[in-house]
Amino acid sequence: MTGIPLPQDLVGRARDIEAGLVEPVPARDSATVVVLRDGPEVYLLRRRTTMAFAAGAYVFPGGSVDPRDTDQALAWAGPSPAAWGEVFNADERTARGLVCAAVRETFEESGVLLAGPDSATVVTDTTGADWESDRLALIDRSLSFTDFLDRRGLVLRSDLLRAWAHWITPEVEHRRFDTRFFVAALPHGQRTRDVGGEADHVAWKRPGEAVELARAGAITLMPPTYHTLRELSAYDSVEAVLAARREITAILPRAVEVEGELRLVTS
Repeated sequence: MTGIPLPQDLVGRARDIEAGLVEPVPARDSATVVVLRDGPEVYLLRRRTTMAFAAGAYVFPGGSVDPRDTDQALAWAGPSPAAWGEVFNADERTARGLVCAAVRETFEESGVLLAGPDSATVVTDTTGADWESDRLALIDRSLSFTDFLDRRGLVLRSDLLRAWAHWITPEVEHRRFDTRFFVAALPHGQRTRDVGGEADHVAWKRPGEAVELARAGAITLMPPTYHTLRELSAYDSVEAVLAARREITAILPRAVEVEGELRLVTS
């Protein structure tokens, strides 16, 4: 039980929570997607240093569930929300929101759209000005994902996603997320682009390369991202990642005193 040192600015809060003086902030449902291409390589965004959460860290596309993500009118193909709920130990409504958020946030933050005209096809190009206009409207929430798909005659392709992990932000943090991790292959014909917004840089990296850069202090990775990249480095192809059998169990790092120092541990 070694873990990582708890940041000094959270030590006092950890003590207060342990003493029952402070209540942990509720964790918001969110989704993140590891987009993979041949190599295998993963798509990473570096969050701007001005961001309130994970400033300067390299992350996968993702974000919180929008209440409209649970809309039952959403055009859907592939495993049902109920099936996803069984995978992630969530109710059907929550699962619907998680999968929708995964696909929506991936489009918002990378330009990659896991949707198509029907259950057997996928959009091949999302780089035009009209797509960019819709992407920005999704980001500012003036357009719901349901309306976006409906207007374009598209269905969400939940079969293009695979469940990978479930991480919950430690209780000591001021901003907390209950995050389900997905993996997905970059659809044929689509390409990512630098979409700006919360990110100031994007990059494709082999998982093992990203881990080594983090170890050397060249890039910053949050523990769930680091752990996921370490796991992915064991696979030699996108197909192998997608075929991996995963048992999803929630991981909630907790503050534990180890030899006089508070550290975050996962076991």
